[in-house]
Amino acid sequence: MPHARTDDGVALYYEETGTGEPILFIHEFAGDYRAWEPQMRHFGHSYRCIAYNARGYPPSGVPEDPESYSQDRARLDALAILDHLGIERAHVVGLSMGGFAALHFGIHHQDRALSLVVAGCGYGAERDRREQFRTETENIARFIESASVAAFADRYAEGPTRVQFQNKDPRGWAEFRDQLAEHSLRGAANTMRGIQGRRPSIYDLEDGMREIRVPTLVLTGDEDDPCLTPNVFMKRTIPSAALITLPNSGHTINIEEPQLFNQALEWFLSQVRTGRWPQRDVRSQTGSITGMDDDA
Repeated sequence: MPHARTDDGVALYYEETGTGEPILFIHEFAGDYRAWEPQMRHFGHSYRCIAYNARGYPPSGVPEDPESYSQDRARLDALAILDHLGIERAHVVGLSMGGFAALHFGIHHQDRALSLVVAGCGYGAERDRREQFRTETENIARFIESASVAAFADRYAEGPTRVQFQNKDPRGWAEFRDQLAEHSLRGAANTMRGIQGRRPSIYDLEDGMREIRVPTLVLTGDEDDPCLTPNVFMKRTIPSAALITLPNSGHTINIEEPQLFNQALEWFLSQVRTGRWPQRDVRSQTGSITGMDDDA
C-alpha cells in the first residue's frame, strides 16, 4: 500500500490515477479518499489525480496524541504528499476540512499551487458563532468517544446540511454513511478537537487571503447555510477568486451533485490551463454602487 511519510513520522495513504497536470484532492471530516471517486474517475482521463487519507483516517496513521492534529499539520500533510511524489505544483482541491486545508495551502504555499478549489469551507467561521462552534465540536468529540462507530455515523450523516444528499440519492448517502462507519473513533475525535475545534476563523485570515494570486474557485451548496456568508467573504477578499453556488445542495457537494461539481471544476481548470483566469479589476472595488457617486 503506498504511503507518504510526514516530517513528524505519520504515514499517509494515497491513491493516484491518470497522467498530466496533477490534481491533489483533500477530503472532508466525514469522508476519506474514497469520497473523491467520482472526480478520480472523471479527471483521471486527462490529469494525474491523487487522493489521500488525512492523519487519523486508516490506512493512514492514527496518532494517539491530540496535539499531533492541527490546521497547520493539515496543510503540511498536503505538502508532504506532493513532496513524496516529486510534484512541484498541483491543482489543490479540498472540501470542507479539506477546503480549509486548501485555503491555508494557498496562503502559505501558493508557489506550489497551480490553482486552488476551496469547496464547502466556512463551518464555524462567523465571529458571532465561534463559541457555539467550539462547544459543538467538543460535544461531537465526546460523543465519538462514548458511542459506537455505527451510532456516530448514523447521527453525523443526518446533519442539517447532509439531509439534502440523503433526500436526493439515498443509495449514495448510505454508501457515504457506511464509509463513515469504518473510520477510526480515536482519529475522528482527535481530528474534531485538534483541527476542527481549534482552526482560526476565515475572517482572521483576511490579510493572507488578500495575497493569494493563484486562480481560485470557491464552491458551495446553497443549502449549506454555515458556508454561505464565509464564501461571499472569500470571493470578495481573494483577488483571484470566483464563486459558484450549486442549487438545492448541501455540504457534501462533490458526491451529492458529482456532475455539477465536475462541470464546475472542468470549466475552472480549462480557464486556468489556457491562461484565461483573471485577477479582479480594481475598478470593480471602489465601493460605489453605480460608479457615479460624485458630481463630476
